[in-house]
Amino acid sequence: MEVTNIHRWILHQPKAKVEPLLPTLASSDDRVWPCEQWPAMRLDKGLSVGSKGGHGPIGYFVTAYEKGRRIDFEFTRPKEFVGKHWLEIKELDAGRTELKHTIHMQANGLGALKWSLAIRWLHDALIEDAFNKVENQITGGTKRSQWNPWVKLLRKVLSP
Repeated sequence: MEVTNIHRWILHQPKAKVEPLLPTLASSDDRVWPCEQWPAMRLDKGLSVGSKGGHGPIGYFVTAYEKGRRIDFEFTRPKEFVGKHWLEIKELDAGRTELKHTIHMQANGLGALKWSLAIRWLHDALIEDAFNKVENQITGGTKRSQWNPWVKLLRKVLSP
């Protein structure tokens, strides 16, 4: 099954305020990843090309990194996920910046079922929480997304 999943978030802030947050990803001072609510992102060599890691059951390694602009990852697990995902920051105009996360992969065999029933739903909620975190870091706000009942059930059932 081919999967393309795209999330866009418009921040009414200049790119210069958003760019400094990306290099904190997977660090002890992570200002992007919503590790307060989700398994932390870990990378064995920090945010650098070749660094391996992941979060929860999802594994990947860094294939490209443009500081403050874009980071690309290639999936390593689950083994049925073959493809990439990336996060990018793009200036729309002097006062607006777009955050965009894209997954493009093949979910093979059991991976298609895992994606359709669970991972897609959890992923969508996680990315919304990450984008809220970025916005809150910049604005000092407390914006939060409400998880749908399926996400709440999945988190309850799948929590260790």
